[in-house]
Amino acid sequence: MTEPAPQELAHGESAAHELTTQIRACLRDLPALELEIEDQSAAHAGHAGARTGAHFRLRVVSPAFAGLGRLQRHRLIYERLATLMAGRIHALTMSLLAPGETPPL
Repeated sequence: MTEPAPQELAHGESAAHELTTQIRACLRDLPALELEIEDQSAAHAGHAGARTGAHFRLRVVSPAFAGLGRLQRHRLIYERLATLMAGRIHALTMSLLAPGETPPL
């Protein structure tokens, strides 16, 4: 499934699409077998943080996570998204797995 071009989207959707594209660009050097980015901002409308930044769910399966603990994996992502986390992203939920791992319940 292809994503619609930004000009085909409403203004808010265009901004979310642009931010999703920026997240992908920040993570491009991470060897990902799977990369899912979901904008969950609409579900947080009215929440104080929704006015200052977007809410995203991120799922990444990467061999770069093999042998690393949860905190180390999160640091790898936060290092890459630092500029976006400084204002454009308010909340980020992450599921970071090495190949062959199953997500925790």
